[in-house]
Amino acid sequence: MTNLLQGLNVFIIGMMGTGKTTVGQVLAKQLGYRFFDTDVLIERVVGKTINEIFAVEGEKKFRDLESKVLEELSAYTKSAIATGGGIILRRKNWSYLHHGLIVWLDAPREILLERLAGDNTRPLLQQPDPGSKLQSLLEQRIPLYAQADLHIPITSEQTPEEIACAIVSKIPTVLKPEQLPQV
Repeated sequence: MTNLLQGLNVFIIGMMGTGKTTVGQVLAKQLGYRFFDTDVLIERVVGKTINEIFAVEGEKKFRDLESKVLEELSAYTKSAIATGGGIILRRKNWSYLHHGLIVWLDAPREILLERLAGDNTRPLLQQPDPGSKLQSLLEQRIPLYAQADLHIPITSEQTPEEIACAIVSKIPTVLKPEQLPQV
């Protein structure tokens, strides 16, 4: 499979709670790739948590940092990269994502609510009715996520290993060796 990818990065997009980080780590191992998480890199660079960035500097500042980190990562090769759920909101970010294969992890709202219950690290859900906020985010983002190269629907029964295997098995459906840039 890594021969087919020829070093092309794999960007994992999707809503918070879909398991992008965990699946990305497993996928990187399966492909013999490095793994990066844009949110973790942002926290390291700034020295603050995502919640602190949102609270002190605002969402726009966070999105600016996110775009900068994505720009730098897009120059790499042989990397599996888990992105923040809102990275797809800026058109500029799509130009960076298109430097690789874009994989959308898609979980139903019910699974997301179950996984995110009690999670206080998600600044956009820190409100009295996180369920309705999640629904509005889904309505806004699904048309953007749908522009991914691969759509991977996930269920609560699937393990991260099974999801990573599903990604690997579907790569040949979207990549043909003659379409790839030589890295």
